Amino acid sequence: MKWMMAIFVLFIGFFYFFLDTPYVSEQQSFVEKKEANEQITAQGLGALIGATEEMIEKQFGKPARIDRSAYDYVWWIYNGHSSSYMQIGFLNGRVVTAYACGDEVNIAPFKVNASISELFQKIPIRDEITVQLDEGIYRFELSEEDLTFQPVVQLGHVYAQLYIDRFTGKLSSVRFMDGETFVKLRPYELVYRGELPVSSNANGSFQAEIEQANARQIFDITNVIRQRHGIRSLQWDEHIAKIAYEHSKDMKKNGYFAHESPKYGDLKERLTNGDVRFQMAGENIAAEYVDGIAAVEAWLNSKSHRETLLNEEFTHLGVGVFERYYTQDFIKVLSDMPH
Repeated sequence: MKWMMAIFVLFIGFFYFFLDTPYVSEQQSFVEKKEANEQITAQGLGALIGATEEMIEKQFGKPARIDRSAYDYVWWIYNGHSSSYMQIGFLNGRVVTAYACGDEVNIAPFKVNASISELFQKIPIRDEITVQLDEGIYRFELSEEDLTFQPVVQLGHVYAQLYIDRFTGKLSSVRFMDGETFVKLRPYELVYRGELPVSSNANGSFQAEIEQANARQIFDITNVIRQRHGIRSLQWDEHIAKIAYEHSKDMKKNGYFAHESPKYGDLKERLTNGDVRFQMAGENIAAEYVDGIAAVEAWLNSKSHRETLLNEEFTHLGVGVFERYYTQDFIKVLSDMPH
């Protein structure tokens, strides 16, 4: 069977991209880098790939909630405290993925909020990662931007995608995956031979539940990041969330990507028409990211979106997701506005 290629384009706001030198040692040969990576194994959260639900509940207790994903697995959400925030994904009763942005979660050999310059002296980064499954062979090809801001490292049978904060030079979060989950997400350019695994949710099953799950995760992770930077958490606003959802839906249905809707106007008009009283407001939008996690990390790495996400003046947030379109609407409420 011929090799096939899949290329995915991501959109965020006004397309801010800033490239620095990727953390790749030019002195290491491909063989040396491959051998070095194979000697490193996942510990802590990453080592739980393959664990049962019973094992996870015994170690961490019951989750705060259970969210559906677009990739067959369900997330167990542990959001009790920003420093211990994590998500653990189960498929058929086994862990297939895990995500952490809490800086006290054990994600060895990594650590959230740690400097990545020292890390990448020990862990080589490759611009190609090959995954072999029963269905075929899949080769991910990372761009220079991928290598700089969201590289992936193979740790035995586990793949760790690292989200890097370009403004601080620190590790923002980590997503661990087994091979099949990695291929289903397809976060990088992909060349493959064989059959491409497709999620059973690809036909729109549970779409509303998946969208609501992504919205809530975006809200949770946004507050984790704000607290990391010493900024107060935002309150969820259901009414604003509905306005944000309608904007995401409008962009998808009418084939545009912008803060101003041809039919409903800009954020100020949409909030005003929705009877929202506010002192100030801001909005982040994104499209075609694999999920809410990836969208938040992309906003964090764009100067204008980061400023909105970390604005100390905002008090409330509503998030709306429609398919792969994401909208965050922030407001500062009037002092006499009941909430």
